[in-house]
Order: sequence, then structure tokens, then C-alpha cells
Amino acid sequence: MSPSPETCPALVLNADFRPLSYFPLSLWSWQDTVKAVFLGRVNILSEYDRTVHSPSFEMKLPSVIALKEYIATSRYPAFTRFNVFLRDSFSCQYCGHRKPTPDLTFDHVIPRSKGGRTIWENVVTACCGCNMRKGSRLPDQCGMHPRQKAWRPFSHELQENGRAFPPNYLHESWRDYLYWDTELES
Repeated sequence: MSPSPETCPALVLNADFRPLSYFPLSLWSWQDTVKAVFLGRVNILSEYDRTVHSPSFEMKLPSVIALKEYIATSRYPAFTRFNVFLRDSFSCQYCGHRKPTPDLTFDHVIPRSKGGRTIWENVVTACCGCNMRKGSRLPDQCGMHPRQKAWRPFSHELQENGRAFPPNYLHESWRDYLYWDTELES
């Protein structure tokens, strides 16, 4: 029995054959993929064994596609809670423990009550316990200093961090395109 089309997303690569993003992984639904194929916007690089058909047409579902036109990524990522966590590798910048996303929050190094702003350079990932312990105090007042200084990352830095967190599902046809610069097995 072949898998449902819903379980057959396509890995989307830019025209340079690199994923549009690693975290979250750039995937399209089978419907969006088939539409892009018919509109001539992508090249098919690999296929699933699963086929879809209409009364007059049949095709294997693409598992890896590459855009025909290169999409330039922005130099800087959006300032979001998730991107702060990704910049800091999902680790509390005070105790150093890696935590699941629901157990993380972000902390203003210079608290807002003391004039601190909600910007890349003043926000770090913190676990709930450390955030409560620090409260609205300055780092020198409580002896809690971030392990690394907060900074505004470039998009490529977040992409590199995202590669360390593989998705729950990886189709075998994607591996050559996701990890092409990792050491091969001997």
C-alpha cells in the first residue's frame, strides 16, 4: 500500500541547490509542488514511488525540487522569539541548559523597567527558573551574566544553527541535499 500524498512533502531547494531554510525545513505540500511543476517554476530532482493521477495524466510525486529562479534571502532575520531561541541554540544563556521550546522564555539583559529595549542586542534566551531568579535586576545586581553577549545575527548564522536541529522526518532522498558538506561514512 502506497503512502498517502499528505505524507509526501517536497524538499524545496533554491536555484543554487541549497535548502531555502533549514529550520524550519523548507517543505511544500504535494499540491503546491505539483502546481509549481505545471507552472514551470521548479525542476524535479528526486521523486517518491507514490503517483498521483487524473483521468488523462499520471506523475510520480516529487520529493526534492529546485526553484528555477534564485530567491535572495534577506541579510537579517526577523526579530522573533523563535529566532532568538535559534540564535542561542535553545539554551538558557544563564545556566547553559538546553531546554524544549515550551520551557524557554526570553530575558531583557537590561530590564525594560530600567530602560532596556526589546531588540536583538538586549534579549537572550532564558529558562523560566533563571528568568524568575534574575527578575528585573541588572546582571551586576544579581550576579547573572549571559554566557554570550546578545547580538543581531545574520540570516546565514541562524541557518547554520538550524542545521544542528534535524526535523522529525527526513526522507532518504533529501539527505544528499541537506547534508552535502558533512563527512561521509567510511
